[in-house]
Amino acid sequence: MKRKLSYLAVWGIAVAVSIDTPTADDKPAPAQESAPAAKSKSKLWSYQPVKAPAVPAVKQQDWVRTPVDAYILAKLEAKGLQPSKDADRAAFIRRATLDGWGVIPTPEEVDAFVNDKSTNAYEKLVDRLLASAKYGERQGRKWLDLARYADSTGFQNDNNRLNMWRYRDYVINAFNQDKPYDRFIQEQLAGDELWPGDEQALIATGFMAQFPDNANSRDLVQRKYQITTDITDTVGKVVLGQTVECARCHNHKFDKISQKDYFSLQSFFANIAPVDNIPAKKGDVERQYEQQWAKWEEATKDIRAKQNAIIDTHREEALKYHKERYLTDSREAIFKPKEKWNAQDRWVNHRLANVTDERSLQSFFQEKGESTDPKTYDKKIAAQWAELDKLEKQLRKFNDLKPATSSNTISAMTELGHPDAPPSYVFAVGDHEKPQEEVQPAFPAAITDEKPDIKPLPFSSGRRAALVKWLTSPTNPLTARVYVNRVWDQYFGKGIVATVSDFGKAGEKPTNPELLDYLADKFVKDGWSVKKLHREILLSSVYRQSSDYREDVQQADAENQLLAVFPRKRLEAEQVRDSLLVAAGKLEDKVGGPSVYPPLPKVINTADANFNNDPAWKTSKDVHDHNRRSLYVFTRRSIPYPILDSFNMASPQEAHSKREVTTTPLQALTLFNSELIFDWSKSLAGRVINEGGKDESARIDRLYQILFSRNADKSEKESLLSFLQEQEGVIREKSVADGKFEINVPTGIKDKKLDDPIRAAAFVDLVHAVANSNEFIYRF
Repeated sequence: MKRKLSYLAVWGIAVAVSIDTPTADDKPAPAQESAPAAKSKSKLWSYQPVKAPAVPAVKQQDWVRTPVDAYILAKLEAKGLQPSKDADRAAFIRRATLDGWGVIPTPEEVDAFVNDKSTNAYEKLVDRLLASAKYGERQGRKWLDLARYADSTGFQNDNNRLNMWRYRDYVINAFNQDKPYDRFIQEQLAGDELWPGDEQALIATGFMAQFPDNANSRDLVQRKYQITTDITDTVGKVVLGQTVECARCHNHKFDKISQKDYFSLQSFFANIAPVDNIPAKKGDVERQYEQQWAKWEEATKDIRAKQNAIIDTHREEALKYHKERYLTDSREAIFKPKEKWNAQDRWVNHRLANVTDERSLQSFFQEKGESTDPKTYDKKIAAQWAELDKLEKQLRKFNDLKPATSSNTISAMTELGHPDAPPSYVFAVGDHEKPQEEVQPAFPAAITDEKPDIKPLPFSSGRRAALVKWLTSPTNPLTARVYVNRVWDQYFGKGIVATVSDFGKAGEKPTNPELLDYLADKFVKDGWSVKKLHREILLSSVYRQSSDYREDVQQADAENQLLAVFPRKRLEAEQVRDSLLVAAGKLEDKVGGPSVYPPLPKVINTADANFNNDPAWKTSKDVHDHNRRSLYVFTRRSIPYPILDSFNMASPQEAHSKREVTTTPLQALTLFNSELIFDWSKSLAGRVINEGGKDESARIDRLYQILFSRNADKSEKESLLSFLQEQEGVIREKSVADGKFEINVPTGIKDKKLDDPIRAAAFVDLVHAVANSNEFIYRF
């Protein structure tokens, strides 16, 4: 079916981290040295060992470009279906570039591939895609969905997390360097234990530190439980593809995962704590941060000195008042002498230190100064509170001097330099105030009978090192299966197991279990190389197929589970925005660095919205930052970036397994009415005029080449030229009726002159309409 132009109808305290080097025994064993597969106690298919299946024999051998194709073709031939013909080269490079890089290709890239007559043209294209930094940015975005990545904490305060961009950059670099997936998992869950002298391994533990957090929580024991629960649930879902969270309150209703299994798994994380002030190696970002922070300190030193002088008059009382605001079980640790702290007490007091600042102590003055109870009210303190409040308002006036998104420290998860861990219990109905039997770290019994080999370290419990050794063992039946299935889902819109994060009984069964095990087995044998996995899929015949509609496939396989036709797919939110920037010639290719704040639509007022006295949205002063890839846009949990939010961006509240695809009026209205997108359309119109010349037919071809990687056909040109003529008339009529009428003309014209501004304004509207078409926001 030929693709036709169509339009959208809808839409703290410094913590010393030891750098002792663990012994070789503490590091996960390499693949070739792994032990024999442990037996599963369940008959569930996903708990059975991965076995390399025989490549099936097929009749149409010439269609098999990689073994992947044989597994697909065998199913098609059994159903009496033929695979689809290859997509034309222009459609293929647009598809592969969107999938591999997350943006549309340039017309020059399309032409080079289409005209490449060499026998290895496809191999050269795929290798070029995988070698680009854009590949890491695209794959990084997919992983950050799973990591619930955000630059803020969420909850009512939604405090900034200005260190988290380092974790985001770690992820991007890991994919670009083709870091083996087993090492990738090991670093994120136990980097501080296994490679404590490696800054990147420490940054990698930011995976665990992405939990939404409420700094105002007055139950620190509960907060610890909620954090470890979030990490346990995330690891279960992301790495193992298991809904282990169901077993927190009761034995799993479908899978043989008990409450004891759940809390035994959670106990691997019992001793970890977030540490946000580990000094980072100094580079340009860190030096710029320190220079900017010094400016704020200098400008505010007198105000802060006055605040401190007032607080000093009642500092001990204020600190005691602050501590007394916490709940009973928290206070037991808070008021215990330090020499008597156990592992749980250390966590509570570390947390307290990190959420307590000078502003926290002001609550004492506010309580005494605003109280209506004569027994509590203190006239002298009321005057001090009034002065503190006045000084605080003066301090806010200097917020613009604070670094907006940069930092000079690392956020990581460590065990605070101690090997002993708090005890873990099974909690009745998941209530942390109802402990039952004590449990030790253990793997889910239904999956394996293997026992963790825990070797405590001088600075850490060694528990997570034991956990990742099992998670990344070649004999683990889930880790490789789950990841290769996620990659398959990325390319084909649906995983071999459709429920990509649920490989349990309630999840879908694999449509092609032999293919799944082939990919998982080869993935491990290839050294857990993610790039080799992507390369094999990208070079397969099944990926090369046309997406044209076929009636025989519709009748025989309406859901296209057998993949006789390549599935069309709506672009993800970031692909829409970033591709529009590419088309307009505005995308900034800078890789990594602190997150950025592009402008928000004028209708969104954040002037009065503050989190911890910092502005909710601080538009970046550098205009180049406004056009960075969406991956680098500051992810504030309470204020999702509007364009991305309209197109189902990932929610950072929990591991986001799969992007939803909705079609709503808001999407069409966003694309059509957004001032930002209209500005990009003006830039795109200017680019088309510069590159297409004076001939309007050639301009339309150039527009189509940029947006769709093809030329417009005769009927499309006729329709658009007719629209251009009509729109010119509409604009001329308005300009005559209103002497103040302003027109929108293309921007970036090289000679700065337009023969007919009215006609050019109509062309902007044409460009805007074409960029709003279904064909642009779909990948075929």
